[in-house]
Amino acid sequence: MMKMFTIPNLITALNMLCGVFAVLLAVAGRIDIAPLFIFMGAVLDFFDGFLARILKQQSELGKQLDSLADIITFGLAPGIIMMAILIQPMPFTNSETTSTFLSWIQQLIAGNATTYIPLFGFVIPFFSLFRLANFNIDTRQSDSFIGLPTPANTIFFMAFPLLLTQYGATTGWEHELIMTVVKPSVLVPLIIVMSVLLIAEIPLFSLKFKQFQWAGNEWRFGFLISCGLLIPFLWMWSIPIIVLLYLILSIIKNSISKKLNA
Repeated sequence: MMKMFTIPNLITALNMLCGVFAVLLAVAGRIDIAPLFIFMGAVLDFFDGFLARILKQQSELGKQLDSLADIITFGLAPGIIMMAILIQPMPFTNSETTSTFLSWIQQLIAGNATTYIPLFGFVIPFFSLFRLANFNIDTRQSDSFIGLPTPANTIFFMAFPLLLTQYGATTGWEHELIMTVVKPSVLVPLIIVMSVLLIAEIPLFSLKFKQFQWAGNEWRFGFLISCGLLIPFLWMWSIPIIVLLYLILSIIKNSISKKLNA
């Protein structure tokens, strides 16, 4: 029995707990803090696999635990946070917000909700479930990805609550931009498009390094260098841009590879 409690598996469990805390914080109206737990979960999600390879403790159990943790941290949690924003797109830091969230849920159960748009938040966990299950059985995804990974999709959306918290009550172009992004007419299509990309048959390069030489890792190094240049200048705005850059570079890489192999 104790064999299941390996260091990588325990780190995976911590990833799951980060997702649980993110959900609780979102329901409590703290979308300023909830994304931080998701970012911690993303770091743990990287290290559980990394340590499993280093310690030679890779197992089928670890693989299944990883997906179960990911559906909470990178499926349910971002879905709940997007739902909270769609209910009330303002900085969430007080009990009044919690009351608004719970009041909407009660209205939904009673069948007299004034809007059902917040339910689009559940599109994220819906598609994440199929993406994670498919990843477990798809042998093509050992060294690369087919479709957008769930952590990348979640990180894309987690920039919005942080930006909303920072600029939602200010003035200027940052305020105008983030308030435009979180409008249902913009946020809902973004949720749908990014969620569909989770299961799209689009090959995406992985950031897993087998060796650290430039040859064979040109795209990985190029992407990481680009991230290093974007973050200091754009800070939190760089998060969704980096995810989009990852998609664009992968598509360009695929196009070049097809031409070279033609």
